[in-house]
Amino acid sequence: MSERLTPGDTAPAFTLPDADGKDVSLAGHRGRKVIVYFYPAALTPGCTKQACDFTDNLDLLAGAGYDVIGVSPDKPEKLARFRDQENLKVTLVGDPSKEVLERYGAFGEKKMYGKTVTGVIRSTIVVDEQGKVEQAFYNVRATGHVAKIIKDLGI
Repeated sequence: MSERLTPGDTAPAFTLPDADGKDVSLAGHRGRKVIVYFYPAALTPGCTKQACDFTDNLDLLAGAGYDVIGVSPDKPEKLARFRDQENLKVTLVGDPSKEVLERYGAFGEKKMYGKTVTGVIRSTIVVDEQGKVEQAFYNVRATGHVAKIIKDLGI
């Protein structure tokens, strides 16, 4: 299992394709804070709830200086269906190789329904303007997590 990030770490650089196949990089957001959240799969109930929560709070987060990027192992075509079907406004990028997920500690062993499985660990990493990890949340719940982040960040 990959190492989990902690506050003060340098956030691993990445460039991944978005729902339209255009490259999105963490470096492209330098100078702004970025909430990078990792979720298992587009078009599933929990992931839909989480993406809708981020979309519903996007103006509030952007007004406080935060960009939001959702990362899953999905391909751009599935991300486009997810975005269009749910009217999502957050930037969604795909990591089919799971390399970025692993570098962020968001892929590995986890408990699911009492069994140990290997997969995406629902996680959220808050990156500051200089590319350092400000906060790292692992094993988060899909429901209520966005409200908790807003409260924890004092927004």
